[in-house]
Amino acid sequence: MNNNRVIKVASFLALWCASIVYADTQVNVVGLFNGKALVTINGSAPQTLSVGQTKQGVKLVAADSQQATLLIEGKTKVLGMGQGVSAGGGAESTQNQPVNLYADSSGHFFGSMSVNGASLKYVVDTGATAVALNSADAKRANISYLTGEKSVASTASGQVVAYRVTLNTVKIGTIVLNNVSAVVIEGGFPEVVLLGMTALNRLDMKRDNSTMTLTKKY
Repeated sequence: MNNNRVIKVASFLALWCASIVYADTQVNVVGLFNGKALVTINGSAPQTLSVGQTKQGVKLVAADSQQATLLIEGKTKVLGMGQGVSAGGGAESTQNQPVNLYADSSGHFFGSMSVNGASLKYVVDTGATAVALNSADAKRANISYLTGEKSVASTASGQVVAYRVTLNTVKIGTIVLNNVSAVVIEGGFPEVVLLGMTALNRLDMKRDNSTMTLTKKY
């Protein structure tokens, strides 16, 4: 073997090894159950992992209806519904990556979001002019809503008292939004947070059949 061939083979091996070392694995959690999690791996179709099972280098360590503990490329990650992570040999990149949501049997897109650090369930609602949450969820997120501008909102149950507030931090999967205008409605309506247009206007929404992809605009 001549020297040129040795150099070419060595260069190829170096590039091949580098691709292995720095290839990240992208995992999104799209469903949670006791002992199981529905995940997408590197953009694949959703697949079910049972505790102890490994697929494409991703192992499910534990799972319940709130979160999944995954071993990805040797790194332990805890993800909630709708959250994702990119992990591998290179630098991790988790913030503001596109988030995939999957429609339920009624065509609605539900997920778990973080508001001021509190985990709350939400539904995408393009008909809501603002993010809306009930007063109990507001208290869980430590929102001092009674200091907000008081108004009256119309719901299916009639008129209710509402307060205009600003949410310091809203996290939807890996997407982080700051200073989001919202409405807190006194009482138990809505049952889950309505992810309305004050948040959705800052996202690019693309729907492909039962999959919706959210990408942060700014």
